[in-house]
Amino acid sequence: MDNLTSLDKAIDVLEHLSDAAAPRGITEIANALGVPKSSAHRLLKTLVRRGFAEQDASGRYRTGAALIALGLGARERDPVVALARPVLESEAEALGETVFLTAPRGRQIIVLDKAEGRGFLRAAPTVGQRVPVAATAVGRLAMAFDPGRFPLAEHPPTAFTSATRVALEAVAQEIERARREGFAINRGEWIEGLSVVAAPIFGAAEQPLFAGAIAVAAPTARLDALGPLAIAQRAAAAARSISLRLAGRDPAWRRSPSSNGGAA
Repeated sequence: MDNLTSLDKAIDVLEHLSDAAAPRGITEIANALGVPKSSAHRLLKTLVRRGFAEQDASGRYRTGAALIALGLGARERDPVVALARPVLESEAEALGETVFLTAPRGRQIIVLDKAEGRGFLRAAPTVGQRVPVAATAVGRLAMAFDPGRFPLAEHPPTAFTSATRVALEAVAQEIERARREGFAINRGEWIEGLSVVAAPIFGAAEQPLFAGAIAVAAPTARLDALGPLAIAQRAAAAARSISLRLAGRDPAWRRSPSSNGGAA
């Protein structure tokens, strides 16, 4: 393999390990990527030496600490993360639920940051994880407000749970509803039992560009108890605050009186 091919394959290895639910053996990795075991071994040897991968006691491979440090460094320098962080923390404290920040990177939706609520349950997904588009509230916002980058035709629905909408017409209706109402709701369509309310963040006030979304995630029963519409209103207000901060019009986030506890 030449240098560019090796780099491309090394990235494939890291993405495979990142997506894997458990450490993977060399044969599994080679088969998944369609490369000889000898090539996979050479790539993994380099990645382990540089700290981007590591082996467990059984010799299987997982992502390493250097990859985590690299990702955290990139996240801390991301302006959206820096400006949104105090808003995420305030909303998570007020609601007691996990609040996520997602944003488009290329033609994917990525979790950039999250603030955990007070509840025992720690909601998935993790920071850095790719989010499916058609099956999620944040993805439907992307298709509603950035259709050029996220056309429905290029993100066909995939069933993740029994609640996932897989009919194109049904997803299109959800996209139009998100565009009309300014928020989106996902009731257990990606992760069983987890519901999400999301609102869009825009990058500039004069010519709004979709910059991401703020999403409140909670067990479905808990979200119903809080009131989806009330959560949508809070999420929309928080998203507007982040949008203003991105536009340089709200340099300091100050907690509103209703942020001291409970849902509005």
